[in-house]
Amino acid sequence: MRRADRLFRIIQLLRRRSVATAAWLAEELEVSERTVYRDIRDLSLSGVPIEGEAGVGYVLRRGFDLPPLMFSEAEIEAMVLGARVVASYSDPAMARAANEALARVEAVLPDRLKARLTSTPLFAPGFHVPSEVLGKLAALRGALEAHRKVRLAYTDAAGEPTDRTVRPLGLFFWGTTWSLTAWCELRDDFRSFRLDRMREMTVAAERFADEPGRTIDDFFARVSRGEDW
Repeated sequence: MRRADRLFRIIQLLRRRSVATAAWLAEELEVSERTVYRDIRDLSLSGVPIEGEAGVGYVLRRGFDLPPLMFSEAEIEAMVLGARVVASYSDPAMARAANEALARVEAVLPDRLKARLTSTPLFAPGFHVPSEVLGKLAALRGALEAHRKVRLAYTDAAGEPTDRTVRPLGLFFWGTTWSLTAWCELRDDFRSFRLDRMREMTVAAERFADEPGRTIDDFFARVSRGEDW
């Protein structure tokens, strides 16, 4: 890792913790504590408001911010790939937002890094996801944000048709298709529904409130425990 990248990472790590010890920073950065002490000293001398001392810990004073575009080349590649995945596999509104975000980054990047932004050889062809699936994403994202129920005419894995009213909790991308995880009012339990099996989908006017045991966090907790759902 270049020293400039390491100094930037120290600031980012200090943002993540109320107090960060030199030992923890050294472990995260895979350097010696002596190197951390030297880097902290140099950051402080350059005007970064780091408070604390060796053996106790370090704190980044509130309100400090960096210029927005101190990215490493690897971070730029990650942003480009992420934006290209969103542009290829999401609905048009999200694709446009991803491309606009990259354009904003490019507008203020140093010349040395602009070429990296446009020439990154990482691609995400999106032809595996049918256009009718992408067409449902925007409506479902809106339902998630507004906490609105969704009515589905659905075909299950066995080919059986079913009608459901669900509380949408999260959208998941699986590489070739999207699924909606929701609280199903028919089954009174969590269920996931593939977007390519939704024959019809209507966002209802009826809203729902989060209830204990029926939230996305509850779903993840059940999955982490290995329970069926």
